[in-house]
Amino acid sequence: MTVVRTRAVALTGLDGALVEVEADLSQQTPDFRIIGLPDKSLGEAVQRVHNACANNGLTLPRRKLTVNLSPASLPKNGSGFDVAIAVAAIATELPLARESLDATVHIGELGLDGRLRPVPGVLPAVLAAARKGIRRAVVPHANREEAQLVTGIEVLGAVNIAEVVAFHGGSVEVPEQSAVPAARPEETAGEVLELADVVGQPEAVTALIVAAAGGHHILMSGPPGAGKTMLARRLPGILPPLDEDAALLAASVRSLGGQAVSALRRTPPFEAPHHSASVAALVGGGSRIIRPGAIARAATGILFLDEAGEFPAHTLDALRQPLESGRITIHRAGAVAEFPARFQLVAATNPCPCGQFAVPGGSCVCPPIAIRRYLGRLSGPLLDRIDIELSMRRVAVAPGQGDAGGTTTADAHAQVREARARAAHRLRETPWRVNADVSGSWLRQGPAAPSPIIRRPLDAALHRGALTLRGYDRVLRVAWSLADLGARPQLSVEDIGRALFLKKGVTA
Repeated sequence: MTVVRTRAVALTGLDGALVEVEADLSQQTPDFRIIGLPDKSLGEAVQRVHNACANNGLTLPRRKLTVNLSPASLPKNGSGFDVAIAVAAIATELPLARESLDATVHIGELGLDGRLRPVPGVLPAVLAAARKGIRRAVVPHANREEAQLVTGIEVLGAVNIAEVVAFHGGSVEVPEQSAVPAARPEETAGEVLELADVVGQPEAVTALIVAAAGGHHILMSGPPGAGKTMLARRLPGILPPLDEDAALLAASVRSLGGQAVSALRRTPPFEAPHHSASVAALVGGGSRIIRPGAIARAATGILFLDEAGEFPAHTLDALRQPLESGRITIHRAGAVAEFPARFQLVAATNPCPCGQFAVPGGSCVCPPIAIRRYLGRLSGPLLDRIDIELSMRRVAVAPGQGDAGGTTTADAHAQVREARARAAHRLRETPWRVNADVSGSWLRQGPAAPSPIIRRPLDAALHRGALTLRGYDRVLRVAWSLADLGARPQLSVEDIGRALFLKKGVTA
């Protein structure tokens, strides 16, 4: 029997499935066929494998060679199967270590000169293989550092196909070739911006710290120049660093999106799509290979929508389901991909298209219908999912020399870490760790539920229709964040009142 087996990984979103690559020789007319539901780019692997092997001094058998990708019902996309196909084909005639082949996953595209070219999604693919019990992986040299981020798996960053064959015990001469570099250099993490640079907005800074302490969504509304964008861009610096799992998840999404990855970043990701972005750019998708959108890239971090009133209404409404569930599911004819969507939404908008409506000293030239249409893009159901609605005004007095600065990034960061530690301790016997994730029923009926006297202002707002029940629960979450920042073990009437005030237009 001449059947040889090795492993590859098929990715659908961030989920990876092990694929068994089988190669078999038969006494028929010489041919090379790939079966097992390959797409167009994978079907073209036949010619790439032929030329790569020939240019590395490796010969393929001159009989009928059939390569099967199992399970056959699973769609396979892209050129990342090239190395596994080539190694399995070579092993049908060249003696290689069968146990080594079967215990190794191969990921990478082949160039015609035999070198391994980097492919997107190496990190989630190697991570999926490790979770399935695979302990060795062969990847392109440009993806080696990325694959080594997965613990418990031996990684070979190969330059060419001959090096891979030698790794499995083949007696071949490995040509000296320079490794193919990464398609894109790794994007550097942005610098941590100083919160004290925001002047004249103490209420807004406090609201931002509350949002960071509980992971709450926030909407800032105000005229141009009020400092909305400055505040939003300083939020990553006051958030706690990502833990190992969150950093690995964020790196996996970057890898799947085609970015080079060489280290785990501890600073939460910050995504700021332009207001002309389509629904597909925000949600993700693709006709052949499903790629993550801005929502998935912001997972474990911040999604900042600057000029939110300029986004099309249907694009903004695409956020409603991810905000509620923390996942985004994309359906295509041949596959269903799921991406993480547990992000913190920060939106900033002007009060009208010209930005001068209700601004002291301003002169708004927008007709009333334009103002209603502009603000109407932020629909009621979307606003109901936002915890803090903050109205901002322009700074009226410039700080002078010697004036004391506001809250620094370091101070705010320390406050947020302490508040989150208190929340995690209070929620230690639940599946949640931050206030924004706690279920409404637990907040209202759990062991830490406030007494009727404490929640009386909240009940009154619900009774008169100022809040929905979802909004009621969100105000409770913000109130708990205020209590955590104040080191209070129980909610107070003041916490409820301040949380209600942070909901625009809602008073006790």
